[in-house]
Amino acid sequence: MFSKKTIEDVDIKGKTVLVRVDFNVPLKDNKVMDTYRIQQALPTLNYLMDHEAAKIILISHLGRPDGKVDLKYSLRPTVEVLQKLLGVKVHFAKDCVGKPVEQALSKSGTKEVVLCENLRFHPEEEQDSADFAKALAKPAELFVQDGFGVVHRAHASTDAVTKYLPSVAGLLLKNEVDTITTVMAEPNRPLMAIIGGAKIADKLDLIKRFIELADIVAIGGAMGNTFVGAQGVPIGSSLIDKDDLPLARDIVRLADEEASKRRFIFALPRDGVVADSTEPNAKTRIVDWGAHVIAEIENYPKHAPMASLNVAKNEKILDIGPFSGSFIAGCMQLANTVVWNGTLGVTETASLLGSTGPFAHGTELVIDALLGLFGHRPFSLIGGGDTVGYIESRGLVEQFNHVSTGGGASLELMAGRKLPGVEALEDK
Repeated sequence: MFSKKTIEDVDIKGKTVLVRVDFNVPLKDNKVMDTYRIQQALPTLNYLMDHEAAKIILISHLGRPDGKVDLKYSLRPTVEVLQKLLGVKVHFAKDCVGKPVEQALSKSGTKEVVLCENLRFHPEEEQDSADFAKALAKPAELFVQDGFGVVHRAHASTDAVTKYLPSVAGLLLKNEVDTITTVMAEPNRPLMAIIGGAKIADKLDLIKRFIELADIVAIGGAMGNTFVGAQGVPIGSSLIDKDDLPLARDIVRLADEEASKRRFIFALPRDGVVADSTEPNAKTRIVDWGAHVIAEIENYPKHAPMASLNVAKNEKILDIGPFSGSFIAGCMQLANTVVWNGTLGVTETASLLGSTGPFAHGTELVIDALLGLFGHRPFSLIGGGDTVGYIESRGLVEQFNHVSTGGGASLELMAGRKLPGVEALEDK
């Protein structure tokens, strides 16, 4: 159970409330391309308005402007979206501290909102500056942390600001922490983890924790290449982190030890989709280095040629193959809870033929299985920026049980680490 105070535990009426939201949304030509994170802030903002907060000030970052004013990272394009979603007037402050905030507040009326300019236009934000935090806190009487995507960082708007205002959690933050910690502590078993992404080192603690907790762990993405390479399989010019090869071998040993003690499956890719580039028009083929099923079926009655079992020197593994994808989808028919973090292929490459890119079929198989297209539909918890971004681009967010708004924060929480932005809030 969430141990920190929330907006439901304090008196809001008549107070000016400073809310840290996460409006770090994708922009193109000054237009918001995806509104999911803004939508997730609405329950907290509606609660504050319904309970008669006098003024509501929103602060957020967007992108990485490196502590300088760079208008391509301005939050101004989010004003129109928020105004439409909330159904109230949203005033924009040209800075997040000082006179611009005071002026916007003076113009705002009851049940209206002030949205401040990008926090990261100030280098002091990421420095966790006490003076900057004091300036953020100055107009307000209560601080609400509702930016789950940033609470794994000790920044001025997640940590230092709590020293100058009574500080509680918003409804989004509470829901995120409750859902993730419950799945990790008391999952409805069997529990399956699907882990993709690029670097093993970035997700080492997460992989180790799931080897301890889960019944099935399946690996894919670029880190899958590293695991495959560590097993001595030639992987051509595939993306691989050579520094992670010893880690991969250690993890496989750890998984083997776990499997010797209990029923546990650690699944590495047995086949892959390869091409000589990631361009949309690159010719793809399947290389079957582990199971040999697809290679034999494709070539029968002749023997499978060596080329169908080996990645050529100029080729890259860009997705898990159909055997590996089907194995993962099959395991999901036995799982009651599935945690998925990291896409399994190069999902950014758009297809010339349809909605699924040439290197996204493995990821699509996971989506189909999670949505019950093969029969059983497990509880789904999805985290990680690339995974969530892909699901958003497919318009499927509402189809899953819980899609986290925090990439790094969800990783840290799943790995069992404490989050500075949560720890800084008042205990119940």
